[in-house]
Amino acid sequence: MKVIFLQDVKGRGKKGEVKDVAVGYAQNFLIKNGLAVEATPGNMKNLDNKKKKEQKLADQELAEAKKLKETIESLTVELKAKSGEGGRLFGSITSKQIADELKKAHKITVDRRKIVLDDAIRSLGVTKLPIKLHPQVTATVTVHVKEEN
Repeated sequence: MKVIFLQDVKGRGKKGEVKDVAVGYAQNFLIKNGLAVEATPGNMKNLDNKKKKEQKLADQELAEAKKLKETIESLTVELKAKSGEGGRLFGSITSKQIADELKKAHKITVDRRKIVLDDAIRSLGVTKLPIKLHPQVTATVTVHVKEEN
């Protein structure tokens, strides 16, 4: 019996796949528990429409991410921090501070976990940091740390 999986089923199939499974397994487990539906022509058409809709949304997200990348790369985030001798900071600049400053100064909301900061910024100056906006789009933001008076 051919079925369309509505959810991932370990060892059997992933969501959206059409597979041939035993009739008893399909009727007594998959369909009964809402994990799959029978692969009728109507259900197949619904699956195709759903896939087209998801692809359209994915393309739209990618376009928005590319637009945001252009905006972010033209900006410079300026942060002030207290520093000691040689431009070393008392404390450090974290990804949360950078995300907050982006939101406050430029009204761009970026999740702090998307900012790739291997180690916190501990010195004055300009640093370029990558931000993962989308699996295929990475923007580079310029962070300028100035001394606080």
